[in-house]
Order: sequence, then structure tokens, then C-alpha cells
Amino acid sequence: MATANIPIRTKGQTTCVHHKGRQLELYCEKCQELTCLKCLSSVHQSHSMCELSEITPQKKQDIKNFIYRTEQNDLVQIGKYITSTDTLLHNNDSTFEKLSHQLRMQTNTLKQDLDMLTAETLSLYQKMKEDNSKLIQKYKQDLEMYDKQLKQQIQECKTALQQGSDLNIYDTRCEMDSQIHFPVKPVLGNVSFTPNKNPQGHLKLALGKVIISDQGQTSTDQDWSVSTSDGQGQSSTQQQSGDKGKKTVTRYKLLSETKVMEKWKSPRNISSICPTTDDQAWTSDYSKTLSLLDRKGTAIQGVTHKAEIMDISLSPTTNRLWVCDTEHNILELESGQLTHKFRTKEEPECLCVTASNHVIVGMAKHISKFTIQGQMVLTTIAVGTGKPLVCTPVRITECPVTRNVAVIDFSDKRHGGDEIKHVVAMDTNLLKLFVYKGDIPRPYKTPQTGGEPFNPHSVVYDSVGNLIIGVRNYRVLLLSGGGELLKIIHTDTDWTLDVGVDMKDVLWAVFGGKNVKLLQYRSM
Repeated sequence: MATANIPIRTKGQTTCVHHKGRQLELYCEKCQELTCLKCLSSVHQSHSMCELSEITPQKKQDIKNFIYRTEQNDLVQIGKYITSTDTLLHNNDSTFEKLSHQLRMQTNTLKQDLDMLTAETLSLYQKMKEDNSKLIQKYKQDLEMYDKQLKQQIQECKTALQQGSDLNIYDTRCEMDSQIHFPVKPVLGNVSFTPNKNPQGHLKLALGKVIISDQGQTSTDQDWSVSTSDGQGQSSTQQQSGDKGKKTVTRYKLLSETKVMEKWKSPRNISSICPTTDDQAWTSDYSKTLSLLDRKGTAIQGVTHKAEIMDISLSPTTNRLWVCDTEHNILELESGQLTHKFRTKEEPECLCVTASNHVIVGMAKHISKFTIQGQMVLTTIAVGTGKPLVCTPVRITECPVTRNVAVIDFSDKRHGGDEIKHVVAMDTNLLKLFVYKGDIPRPYKTPQTGGEPFNPHSVVYDSVGNLIIGVRNYRVLLLSGGGELLKIIHTDTDWTLDVGVDMKDVLWAVFGGKNVKLLQYRSM
């Protein structure tokens, strides 16, 4: 798509980009940019204008709010994370020293034929320990750099408030949304050792059982996961990587009864909801408008697009919002405006931005993975006359732990489906792992869970890789990463239309289009 060559004002420039030598004295409320008097009869004719000095008080207040919020919250939290990395390094060494001791004790009870296998396992421990140490050290350095950048930004804001002109205040406010991102926390490799008290069979079984989780991946959740195999009263989930077959058990205590933390009614219908990192959520409603709401449902920001918006997704690395629309466009929200990134040949129904900076787009008969520049790298398009793996995708989500992908498929006959709605999980190569069709074990059955066909409408992974499904049959389901039903999180009196989880695994659920509930289903 060709774009017009639009002149852009640089920071500190006092003259108009459209009329050389003319001083910037006005602010165009429609275009949200500074203008000169001559613009009134040309570029910004009939636009709503005000003097630059009239918007300065609000810009000052925005800067003050940013300084207060960052000093009181972000800098305090970053200090805690920096301190916690030292403890993590100590615990990492202690854990592997204990594991090594257990391994040696068990090895002493076995025959000399086990010596080679023991050496190989110890080497694995050492490598994982070193790899973990590198990940933690790098994370600490990134945290310290983020701390330094924030402090520098705050100092620039203070200087602008004390000495800056109206123009400086305006530019400083605009730069507050600069590309300074919170470092992404690494997921460390974990290993456990279970001695075999009755040695039989092959030597590997005699040595013991080693459970290893993938390492080197990243997660935006700031709560460190704890590996366990002790079964001491903690609910747990088992996650499995589809391409490597490795499992890890993570302590994950579910509440006996889900708590409703907040509930409110939205002024607009909500078809998609994406919680952000700061207790807010972006929403859309199949119209041309995006709305940013806080935990109470108060509108903070609105963005209007030229076409109807089909779906939204928040990038886990940049925390920026991405959008697909009815005109085949994929866009990113930058500085309050939707910026075109690429187009798809078919109309996009849904999308998901991944941790690897790819964009997965759902279209009729397939989903496809693109680079952020629009180059397709993977697709599920069926070959020959075979049935598509995904016929009618309506929602896509990526697991922050395994990077697996889950898709709600309405399976429309027009697209080669069988009209049986379901959820399909795929690995990172978009190969099928399992299909969930709404099976409810007997202990979970109630009058509200039976009688109607399974009708999933939204899906999202939480921070430990469990799958949350919003169902129009008045309920919200929690599944393990392998597709096993763990719990019915919530049963409502209205359809569940969309779900999203924030960084603390608080569930933002939309019922009946406008009723929103914030649900806590696990211990914090």
C-alpha cells in the first residue's frame, strides 16, 4: 500500500512544517498536532483549534502523574526484582548442589556399569546450572538498565517542568510513551531427581528419574514458577511441549471457590478484551472503535479506525496492541494511532501476536503465521482434498510457557467443517496436539453444563500454560496444557463472550456483551 510523504515536525522545532518561517502558535484538536495561523485556511481548514498555552496545564498534569506513578510503583518494584535475582542465584546453586548430592548417593548403591550414565547426568546438571546463571545474570543486567533508563526519563521530565517552555512541555509529554520496555523474565530450566528404591530392568531405570523442563524461554509473568513433585496438598498442572515431549509439574493452587474481585457494566458491547500490564484492558466490539478501560470499567482512551475491527491482540514483548480489520489490514497501535503493517489476501477473522514477534492470523480454512512485515512463514492450509486442520477460526492464543497455540474453530460447513465447534491445540509448527470438544466429567456436570452443544467463544492461556475457555453455555472452563479439564472456574446467568488474563492471572470475563467480571481463580 502506497503512503503519502507527510512532513513531520522534529522535537524542538518552532516553525510550521507546512508554511516555512511561520511560528507554531495553535493546536489542532482533530489532528493532534501543532499548527501556525496560516494553517487555519489551508491544511487544517475548519478544524477545531486552540492556543498552545491552553493545553499546557493538562500536559503538565500528565507529566506529574507519570513521575508520581513511576517513582511510587515502577522504581520500587524494579528494585525488588533486582534484589530477588541475588536470592535466585543462591537458590539455583543450592538446588543443583542438593540434586547432585542425591544423585551421587543413589549411584553408590548401583553397579559400576552406571558410572558412565552418572557422569553424563552430572554434566547435564552442570550445564543447566551454568545456563540458568547466565539467564539470571542477563536478566539482572536488563533490570538495572531499565532502572537507569527510567530514572533518566524522570529527570528529563523534572527538567522540563522546571525550565521548559510550552513547546518543551508538549514534546516531553509526547516522549513519555517512548520505547522503554520492562525486561522479559527468563524461564529457567528445572530438573528433579527421584531415586529408584527397587532397582530393576534397564540401567536408566535403576539410576532414577530425571525430569527436565525447557530452558532459555521467556515469560512476561513476574512470579517465578516453582517446580514440585512432592504432592504436599498443592494443586498442580502438568505442561507438555508438543515438539519435545518434555514435561514439568508446576505448583499451582486453585481456589475452592472463584472470587469476583470487580464487576461492572460496559457502556459498549465487548467482543474482544486484552488486559494490559497496568490493571487496564483494551476492548473492541466489531465496530470502528477501540476502548481502553480500567478495572472499574472507566474509559481512559478511545481510538477510532476507518474500518470495522475484527479482533485485537496484545504483544507479549512490546505490550502494544495489534488489530485486524474487515479490509484485510493488520495494524499496530503506536502513539495513539493505528499504523498499517501488512495486508492479508483473505479477510482476517482473528489474530495473535507471539513472543517471537510473529503474527498468527486466522482466516477461512486455515491459520497462518507471518513476520511483522507480512511475510508468511507457516500455514495450516490443507493439501489436496483433505479436511483443513482449522476450518473457521474465531480466536487464537499462544501459551507463554510452551509456545503452543490454541484456536477456537466453529467448523462451518462452508469451509469444509462438520458444524461441531471445538478447540484445537497445536505446537509451534502448527501441527495438531489435541482437540477438545467440551467433554465434562461426571463430577463437574450440573444442569447448566449439559443439554446444549459445546459452544466455545473465547480462549486464552494463563501464565503457567493452562487453557481458559469462555463458553456460551454460561461457563468458563480451566484445562491443563494437555487438554484435561481441571475446573469449571465460573458459571454465570449469561453467555461468556470473551476472556483475557492479566499478569497476575486475574481473569477478565465478558458476559452477555456488556457485563464484565474480574475473577480470581487461583492463589496469588
